[in-house]
Amino acid sequence: MARQTRAQREWESGQTRPPRSVKALFASTVLCLEGALMFFFGLAAWGLNQNEPYAWWLFGAACAIALLCVALCGVLHKRWGYPAGWVMQGAIIFSFAMVALITSQGLVVPLAVLPGIAFAVCWWYAVSKGAQLDEEKMKRYRVEEQLHGERQGAPGPEDANSEENEE
Repeated sequence: MARQTRAQREWESGQTRPPRSVKALFASTVLCLEGALMFFFGLAAWGLNQNEPYAWWLFGAACAIALLCVALCGVLHKRWGYPAGWVMQGAIIFSFAMVALITSQGLVVPLAVLPGIAFAVCWWYAVSKGAQLDEEKMKRYRVEEQLHGERQGAPGPEDANSEENEE
């Protein structure tokens, strides 16, 4: 027999699953998009500085940050996941600023800070609005569970109609 997870072992017939986190969904989406942004930023920084000795370091650092963004999606459920996401936002903006200082491309590279700031705002919105939606979703889930429990204990409208038909 295949090995079961804890959730599979604890599942009982008729049991409903609690809703998934909207906050984690929103935050993961932002982090994955930031990972793509960092990869393409690394390609652009490498392409603009191909003849410089640090070009591969720029590309490698951008790819490392991109991988960290995607890996961070897997640990958002841990207590330190969202603070690590805030640190990642700072690291992304810092990396854009450092590349702008290192290279001599004029206005082209410093403008890359704008998407970094925009994604930091998206991260803030994803975390704050996601938490609000999770709270509303859990309230609705608890009310539905309570109504389901009341229906299990008391005869429903179908049962009352069937008793009248029998008389």
